Amino acid sequence: MAVLPIKPKPFFEDKNRAFWNLQSLGWFGALVLRGLSGLANSQPISFLVPVLISTVTGYSLTLLMAVIFRALLKQRPFVTWVVSIAVVLVAATAAAVIDAWVFSTQNRASDTAGLQLFLGAFYINITLLGAWSALYYAINFFLTIEEQADQLQRLENQASSAQLAMLRYQLNPHFLFNTLNSISTLVLLKQTERANAMLSRLSSFLRYTLINEPTAQVTLSQEVETLKLYLEIEKMRFEDRLRPVFEIDPAVSRARLPSLLLQPLVENAIKYAVTPKEEGAEISITAQPAGENVRIIVSDTGPGLNETEVRPKTSMGVGLANIRDRLFQAFGERQSLETRSTPGGGFSVIIEMPHVTEEQAKVAA
Repeated sequence: MAVLPIKPKPFFEDKNRAFWNLQSLGWFGALVLRGLSGLANSQPISFLVPVLISTVTGYSLTLLMAVIFRALLKQRPFVTWVVSIAVVLVAATAAAVIDAWVFSTQNRASDTAGLQLFLGAFYINITLLGAWSALYYAINFFLTIEEQADQLQRLENQASSAQLAMLRYQLNPHFLFNTLNSISTLVLLKQTERANAMLSRLSSFLRYTLINEPTAQVTLSQEVETLKLYLEIEKMRFEDRLRPVFEIDPAVSRARLPSLLLQPLVENAIKYAVTPKEEGAEISITAQPAGENVRIIVSDTGPGLNETEVRPKTSMGVGLANIRDRLFQAFGERQSLETRSTPGGGFSVIIEMPHVTEEQAKVAA
């Protein structure tokens, strides 16, 4: 039984919990640092009492400051900065008064003047509270940037999904009209069995296209089965003139690719190779490993680019442009699409894409 890796949750996933963790750890660290510093300077153990009271005071004041700062985050920058500085000054003054009073109460015999005690405490507290405030705003700025980046990523993903769906729905529907016309003709000729068989195959093909999400990826073996459904429909129209050949290496049968990626290529091969030739043509679909990639070749024995009525080299209607865009959406720069025409006739489309299985896709996600 495979053990799924445990993914740690982001520290700031729960902002409230993250605040309390940082607040507690930060002030505990300040307490330890000030305590160790005093002990290192030969201060008595009683020195820890005012340090503890000062820490509790700072902890409490920063909780109030956090409430004020949270409200100020929604204000204009000028208001935020001016009020924040005023809040820090007031809080530092209050903390300094408390610290000076605690020290003078504990050390009544001390010759240190009250103003001197206040200024010393004020310097320490303004430093601590100023650093706390800067860190508070820095973290909130970071979280705001992260939220905006996440929102932008979600919008990009939505746009990408919409584009992928649009590309899927751009698939040439001519075969559907041709098939329905063929079924209508068979019905008029009272060839009921053939009409039923074609309608059943068309239903199976359309069911597949409707069940699968337009942005989904399928295995190469599933894509091949869909192509066979499509070709069975077309073969009832063209009979022996359409001769499909499949050569799929089992090593790449589980490679994933966008659904219905190859159907436009086969459709164009039928349009430009089978339809114009009386004897028809052979259409071959081969797939094999190519290093860490998968190489898929859709070729035909039609006229290629050598006769007067030829298919465009760089775009076959929606076909090639659609496939280029869908490949780029799925694999980025790690894919390629190339077209070739042999001198004696024939046309090939060669696709190379990363060999990614369903297990690898889940791990990457």
